[in-house]
Amino acid sequence: MSSPERAPISEAAAPVPSPVPSSAPAPDTKETPRPLPSRVLLVRHGESTWNAERRVQGQHDPPLSEFGRRQAGQVAARLAGRPLVALYSSDLRRAWQTAEPIAEAVGLEPIPLQGLREIALGDWEGKTREELAREFPEEWEAWSQRPSWDLVPSGEGAGPFERRVRETLAWILSRHTVGDVLCVTHGGVIQVALGSVVAPRRGSDGLFPFVIENCSLTVLQRSSNRTVVTAVNDTCHLS
Repeated sequence: MSSPERAPISEAAAPVPSPVPSSAPAPDTKETPRPLPSRVLLVRHGESTWNAERRVQGQHDPPLSEFGRRQAGQVAARLAGRPLVALYSSDLRRAWQTAEPIAEAVGLEPIPLQGLREIALGDWEGKTREELAREFPEEWEAWSQRPSWDLVPSGEGAGPFERRVRETLAWILSRHTVGDVLCVTHGGVIQVALGSVVAPRRGSDGLFPFVIENCSLTVLQRSSNRTVVTAVNDTCHLS
């Protein structure tokens, strides 16, 4: 399976009921079947070479490290045989290389989605923290005092990133109203997905409150009227 083509990116008491007459027919005790929920399983990509070097990745495209490839195999083994209705992946290489063994394990072709990409971090991509402090002293000092994606030179920005993620997940859920959908994506995307459930009125703006490790599993479940979080950063399959 080859990597997909990538293109740049252009959120009172109830009344007491009347007595039932003795001649009334017996009530129908047959329950109306409840609609099955749809679930979105979110897998963060395995460790990349830049994760290992502690470099800002954003939408730059480093591959998985050897350790990351092993992690991808481990999450694939956990998901093997799971009846999924669809498999989506960010088209960035570290996510796509994580999706490949999962696809083989579950018998589905991954569908590339640019909307599942990590936030674009402009001029900071490829830099270590030490390089950021040296090359962008004012922005890095401001970030250290109060993180905000809007401080990143030439970056995507907090608002556009969050809208993109929310619109992408809403589109996925609208296409798959029943069953399990798997998305291989990035830590920032998963943070925004979680935030949209637990704190929908508060944007992330650079502050990510959850630990989302490489190749961890996070699960959102949607019923007819609400979405709940059933798992966060599940790494029991990793050794």
